Amino acid sequence: MGVNITFDHFEILRAIGKGSFGKVCIVQKKDTKKMYAMKYMNKQKCVERNEVRNVFKELQIMQELEHPFLVNLWYSFQDEEDMFMVVDLLLGGDLRYHLQQNVRFEEETVKLFICELALALDYLQSRNIIHRDIKPDNVLLDEQGHVHVTDFNIATVITNDTQVTNIAGTKPYMAPEMFTATKTSGYSYAVDWWSLGITAYELLRGRRPYHIRSSNSANEILHMYKTVTIMYPAAWSQDMISLIKKLVEINSEERFFQLNHIQEFPYLADINWDAVLQKTVLPGFLPNKGKLNCDPTFELEEMILESKPLHKKKKRLAKKEKESNKNESSEVRQRKLDFCFVPLLVLCLCGVTIQSYNGTEKSDL
Repeated sequence: MGVNITFDHFEILRAIGKGSFGKVCIVQKKDTKKMYAMKYMNKQKCVERNEVRNVFKELQIMQELEHPFLVNLWYSFQDEEDMFMVVDLLLGGDLRYHLQQNVRFEEETVKLFICELALALDYLQSRNIIHRDIKPDNVLLDEQGHVHVTDFNIATVITNDTQVTNIAGTKPYMAPEMFTATKTSGYSYAVDWWSLGITAYELLRGRRPYHIRSSNSANEILHMYKTVTIMYPAAWSQDMISLIKKLVEINSEERFFQLNHIQEFPYLADINWDAVLQKTVLPGFLPNKGKLNCDPTFELEEMILESKPLHKKKKRLAKKEKESNKNESSEVRQRKLDFCFVPLLVLCLCGVTIQSYNGTEKSDL
């Protein structure tokens, strides 16, 4: 029987990032002194934004995954205010951060990134998972410069080779077939390999091959795909250009969408795939260990702007409970407790398995 893990088992060190409805901080587990990243999401905001189902779906998916090129889940739990996921701590920053620092990655580095990400996508594919949001923002580097895919918030699981028909993703990285999906004709794993191609191009050039904005309609984006010719700098090798072209092939059936497609490509014939998987092939780009590779304003926001800062949670909840016990009847307190867990009940009714969510260690699952 595993230990019932709670917020109290961790020491909060500093905030390092945030998403649309969640934040990330560095924590240290008090007994082992091991460092992790803790992602926490406010329950009420999740309900207000209709994101509860996505959060639990992400948790379900991550509980079943473990791979050298993923951000792996170790613990999950909740309290009155928030839901928590404790994952691998990657101190090398995400690829978006490095692009914003005007880093232009060398071709050999991007070549290795493609191989590592291809292994991650192959693993996800073996588990019937489409990530649907591969982009520089969702690829983190460890201290040695190896890539790790994160953020499974809009990932989906497919069965029996069925196709997905709903639209999800970040528009500049979404494959053409995602915009034309209908009830009778959808998309599959190839969309992640398109996103890999767009990401590789951006890492090499500092911008994407198509000037797509989030405000562009599906028809506008499809028109770009049909009419815009991707420009490849003369400094790039023809081998790299050929590889990216196979990844951003408009026709999904002609696109590279499996690991063996990549492995059999002549440009990658010299790759020792076992060595790549074991992380013994070193990237050409090494993150700066002398600084935290993230935007420092995240910590300032947590300290100055956040109305309920995480580092004061224990004191805040204790004070709240004390005041509640003083001023409210047991009936009123029970109603508040029931409300707090309404989202969990709704998920049960929707068929989402959540019994393993409260205070779990991944090793026990």
